[in-house]
Amino acid sequence: MLISRRGMMKGLGAAGLGAAGMRLAAPAVAQGSSKVSFTTSWIPEGPNLFAYVARDKGFWKKAGLDVSVARGSGSGAAAQAVSAGTFDFGMAATPTVIVQAAKKLPITCIGQINYDALMGIGLLAGSPIKTPKELEGKKLGASVTSGEYPFLPLYADKAGFDLAKVQIVQLDGKVRERSLMEKQVDAASAFATSTIPSLAPLGTDVRFMLFRDVGIEFYGQSLTTQPQKLKDTALCTAFVQGAMEAIRFTMTNFDESIDIFLKANSEVAMSSTGKEYSRIGLGLTNLTNLVPEVKEHGLGYADPKKVATMADLVVKYAAGEGATRPDVNALFTNAFAGKLKLSESELAAAEKNAAAFRKYVS
Repeated sequence: MLISRRGMMKGLGAAGLGAAGMRLAAPAVAQGSSKVSFTTSWIPEGPNLFAYVARDKGFWKKAGLDVSVARGSGSGAAAQAVSAGTFDFGMAATPTVIVQAAKKLPITCIGQINYDALMGIGLLAGSPIKTPKELEGKKLGASVTSGEYPFLPLYADKAGFDLAKVQIVQLDGKVRERSLMEKQVDAASAFATSTIPSLAPLGTDVRFMLFRDVGIEFYGQSLTTQPQKLKDTALCTAFVQGAMEAIRFTMTNFDESIDIFLKANSEVAMSSTGKEYSRIGLGLTNLTNLVPEVKEHGLGYADPKKVATMADLVVKYAAGEGATRPDVNALFTNAFAGKLKLSESELAAAEKNAAAFRKYVS
């Protein structure tokens, strides 16, 4: 059966939210683990798989942290919860974090989890639509609450087609993939990291025309915290260190990472397509980490020039009236990132593990 957002959310249930009642001490294993709360941006899937590995493989514990992992219900909600102090740390789509910062929410990005949002237009593999221009006169399924939706006008402008000639069919994000699969729409505006893992295990081959192909480059997910938390450098260093070690592990120990994830999320494991859903999701996520930022500067590093360009685009197209461009030097910091680099052998293993998933986005 299709792993739908509706079904998955029902199976997962609501996560309990609890704010920390005291300032966290600097983590030290000898003094016992510091309790830390973390929220993902969505239900268990490829982009947040690292969190279950960091927790259950012991990477955060080794850094002196006892981290609880709560399942999210969207990047916007996750960013707002971190800004409000409901969680010590979180993750959210980078463009969404910029939107929240433009609205004056106190939030800071302390490390990149992955480097391509893989926003784009999803098509069935056999679709006659081969170029963006051929979307004109066709039905495009889209969800107004989805992160890529505000950038459709920019994509149309860059790709050279008239968005006014495209029939946009508003869909709930929970049924978007099924609508594409059942050919109720000709194409769907979406994130490849969500759509492909949901449909490919069912034998529904999907290909994407990615926003990046026309020069629109957005980072994927960022680790976030409140700006005031940056004063506790030991805590932030330990948290990012554990997260990055887990990401390296998922890139170099692919199969074991999937096993850890499925053990932690029985509702995914019990689904007939759960394992393949997890494999494709992690494969696509890892693929986005094989970029110059990681190879040259280390895991988690954010390129200041790309960040500045993203901020300009987000404020213009997605932040809404009254928003102001945030200070990207305050919004993004590399102080805790870039400490961990892949060795040549690890990079070779990561490339090998990711190779099978290039077909979905090349």
